[in-house]
Amino acid sequence: MNYKDTLLMPKTDFEMRGNLPKKEPKYVERWQENDMYNKVIQQNEGKDSFVFHDGPPYANGNMHMGHMLNKVIKDVICRYKNMNGFYTPYIPGWDTHGLPIEQAVTNSGVDRKSMDKAEFRAICEEYAKKQIAMQMEGFKALNVIADWDNYYATFQHELEARQIEVFAEMARKGLIFKGMK
Repeated sequence: MNYKDTLLMPKTDFEMRGNLPKKEPKYVERWQENDMYNKVIQQNEGKDSFVFHDGPPYANGNMHMGHMLNKVIKDVICRYKNMNGFYTPYIPGWDTHGLPIEQAVTNSGVDRKSMDKAEFRAICEEYAKKQIAMQMEGFKALNVIADWDNYYATFQHELEARQIEVFAEMARKGLIFKGMK
């Protein structure tokens, strides 16, 4: 006896296979075309704000599970707060300074000792921009909704200037001091 014939299965046009590798890019494209981030944000405009400061990943290579877990958790928190009536802008960012990017550039074959510092920094900045674009596409593929058009990167001069202004204000208020360690 074929037990399958004994089951009363509903007749449906719904596909029995998820087929995500083919469908998922279409979902992502539809979200971007419909500007879902701004639609979600605008529904709570003028209400109490919830601001999630994105501790940025380094822009020094391909995304890994840590990047994905970190960004998806932030996305879930922002969506949760938004669904609870808070105005929840989410501005993603990238850390583009420091040793991880310099090492990635050096490991790609660039001889930093054969050039001046400004030239090496310019190469590092171009490398970081490429990594940002690549990681951003990966986060979009995960359907993380964020203000991708207005991201921040630590190499942006206006951001650096603002950090110096804040540090100077802290120094004027006596908040910067040398203690025991």
